[in-house]
Amino acid sequence: MSESVAASVTVYIALGANLGDARATVLEAMQSIAGLRATTLLRRSSLYGTAPLESTGPDYINAVVEVATGLSPHHLLHELQQLEQAAGRERPYRNAPRTLDLDILLFGDENLDSPTLVIPHPRMLARAFVLVPLAELAPLRVQLGQLQAVSAQLITRLSDF
Repeated sequence: MSESVAASVTVYIALGANLGDARATVLEAMQSIAGLRATTLLRRSSLYGTAPLESTGPDYINAVVEVATGLSPHHLLHELQQLEQAAGRERPYRNAPRTLDLDILLFGDENLDSPTLVIPHPRMLARAFVLVPLAELAPLRVQLGQLQAVSAQLITRLSDF
């Protein structure tokens, strides 16, 4: 697969962390994403605090960024995984607490289902910590019914930029 696509595509990426200085890690990850080759940070959501979902450990700091990228979906995934590793990400078990989690939510209007990457993100509609910040940036991409379906999940807006 080629490493880049012909034109720039709008992509939404979810960020989350709950180990160490999670707020600083998420903010630093936003800057690191902005520094990726062929990628421009367009906007970032507020930071949100959420309790772990299907997990344990401290509360999470979550956000979503909107970027324009010329990278292919798989190349962007590789770059994001490198950022996770640089932040000390370990994967001892599913939904383990983490120093940094970066997920591609939407990649333009692309639908992709490969062994390593599924777009749109397969669990994003079940997670308030994804839908609420995504709706802040792209309200037309999130339907009211989708937000209502996750309304029982506690999420607190922490700060703007």
